[in-house]
Amino acid sequence: MALRRLGWTTASPKGVKVNDRIVRAALEQAGRVLRSVKWRADVVTGILAAWPADPNKRTQAEWEAVRAAVPGGEYLTSSVIRSRTRQIAAFKRDNGHLPADVFEMEPTPRVARMLLLAACDGQQASIERSLTEATKALLRLQLPTRPDPHTYADWTWVACPITLPPTVPASAVLHLPTLRIAGGKVRADLAFTHPVLKAQRSGHTVAMGVDWGLNTLLSAGTARLHPDGTITAPSGGAQFRASGVLAKQYRLRRLSERLHAKADHYARLADPVSRTKQSVLLQEIQHISDRRSHLNNALAWAAARWTVDQAVAAGASVIYLEDLRSMEAGGMGRTHNTRLSQTVRGQISDRMRQLVAEVGIAVVTIPAANTSKHCPHCLTPLRHRKAPDKPTTRGWKWAICPSCRWQGDRDQGAWRRIAARGLAHQTKTVVDKTSSTTMVIRKVVDTMEAKAVITATPKTSRNDRSKTGSTRPRTNRPAPRRRGIPSPARPQGPAGKRPEGHAPTGRNRLPRAAHRHQSVTTISPPTTGHRPRGAALGAGFHLHAHATPPRWAEPTQNPTVRTGSLN
Repeated sequence: MALRRLGWTTASPKGVKVNDRIVRAALEQAGRVLRSVKWRADVVTGILAAWPADPNKRTQAEWEAVRAAVPGGEYLTSSVIRSRTRQIAAFKRDNGHLPADVFEMEPTPRVARMLLLAACDGQQASIERSLTEATKALLRLQLPTRPDPHTYADWTWVACPITLPPTVPASAVLHLPTLRIAGGKVRADLAFTHPVLKAQRSGHTVAMGVDWGLNTLLSAGTARLHPDGTITAPSGGAQFRASGVLAKQYRLRRLSERLHAKADHYARLADPVSRTKQSVLLQEIQHISDRRSHLNNALAWAAARWTVDQAVAAGASVIYLEDLRSMEAGGMGRTHNTRLSQTVRGQISDRMRQLVAEVGIAVVTIPAANTSKHCPHCLTPLRHRKAPDKPTTRGWKWAICPSCRWQGDRDQGAWRRIAARGLAHQTKTVVDKTSSTTMVIRKVVDTMEAKAVITATPKTSRNDRSKTGSTRPRTNRPAPRRRGIPSPARPQGPAGKRPEGHAPTGRNRLPRAAHRHQSVTTISPPTTGHRPRGAALGAGFHLHAHATPPRWAEPTQNPTVRTGSLN
């Protein structure tokens, strides 16, 4: 309706009868595209108005000038300004001059093939949930029976059954979806509403800190704020490892790069056979791109679901994330920079905000300065080493504090710093003006940062062995190799079975070490005339202390132990 008041309207082709609600849906989609173009035009115009002397490195004054020239520039991330600056610099390098505006630099934006039923009313579409099955819904809408309907008689009601995913609550109110074509099928992007607890900006006592990684995608743990202002970390933390998925993503990226190089080579040849091969390669490139997109989407949902489940299980009311939107991968090698630049942090954050909206947990982004550099207990700069359990693995995963002697995985220390910083600065939490659902802490205050330390939990003394309860009942385990039946009576004579007991009768001396396959002297030779019993060569200074037999020798049966059958 706003577009109609401005006179920006459209009409159906001559001779075609279209419902006004369909025109309203088309206007809504056009309005969204125009808002996106307006934002990009304002950003490019502001950057051109404050074009720096060196596009690769702005001074502080030039940063302030470009933020003042862009509408809402004080809330705009630096990465957006840098990416637009590189785009303008590339245009200048190719054409020899700066563009006049975004329309000279970019082609006409493409509009997705979709139908926004949210702009319609009940006379065009309606949706109802099944009363018998909670996972079923029925969408009814008017569609034409021919490509060029001439009258309203060419429109008819069509019933479209929809299967709801299990994530939709049974008490949710369904809204009209957005229909789009994907893979030759019609997909419905369904929105629903259900009451949840409102996420609070402050007043949190249990928080979860989440640290971003590369191979270890997420490291998370909870911290607790006590009434006296101290912060403790009762849990040891957990990690979400996605090395297998990231390795597959890396292989697909390398394959896509090779296919792009081949397609460019065939394009330069410009002969009929090369064009045919290029078309085949372009189809394969599109297929690989779709696989990468689906893999990133699945990884983002899995990581977000894992984080939210951890927060719910720990009873946390807020999740603190590092704000890495302005981080650029550089200075760490070509391969490492590429892996950093292609992580799915933005998708994980968006999915996380969607999931926590169902449980009333707040997601707050905080500055990422020195979270992996300083000790979580005393804020002293850490010394990074190789992990003690992986001395041959490249990298500096292990952190040691030279002051308080704390040591651990640097990612485990990082989430402690993030959770403590969030709890100490929670009164500085504000709602981002660009999104009403995004909460952020913009600055780190020195006085609050000094209190953002994890207090070590006192350990229970091992010397105190006083009883705190009744003794646990224990079952008496029978002695090993004990006879299960009574021994026979001692016979009258030298022959017959041995009587009860472990040692044979008539034993006068210990066997020498040579008969035990022992070739070492277990005690020093006596310096006096006294010779202790059992101190023969290799026999040891105790009846049950013997040297270990060599591995290459078969030990003889110990005559002091009875084994085998009794008959």
